[in-house]
Amino acid sequence: MIIHALRLNPNDDLKKSILEFAQTHQISAGCILTGLGSLKISNLRFANKKQGAVISGFQEIVSFTGTFSDTAGHFHISLANENGEVTGGHLLDGNLIHTTAEIVMLQLPDFKFNREYDQNTGYKELAIVVSSDKL
Repeated sequence: MIIHALRLNPNDDLKKSILEFAQTHQISAGCILTGLGSLKISNLRFANKKQGAVISGFQEIVSFTGTFSDTAGHFHISLANENGEVTGGHLLDGNLIHTTAEIVMLQLPDFKFNREYDQNTGYKELAIVVSSDKL
């Protein structure tokens, strides 16, 4: 396993930045160990909803998790507003950093994560491939 750390700056897109990092570093399987920081715009899909919801205004990242590769990612996030009210959901594109985001990721070199359509769920779901020398 290889640990990576990434710091994002104001106006960086959270999801896009992680996927670009994975492409640059040729990460075929990875997961988020921890993530914190702040957003000024979030775009989340809530449980059992088809469409996303855009929320404007300062929000603290209080929890961030997910799996990703150099081709795709699946992330969930929890955010707290200025009153401490927490919301969370599936991270979509267009989540812009307010001040910073500090992301620590784990690269799993013995695996490859793909996203494949699952007819049972109607979504592209995680397909895990283990290196043949690890079988």
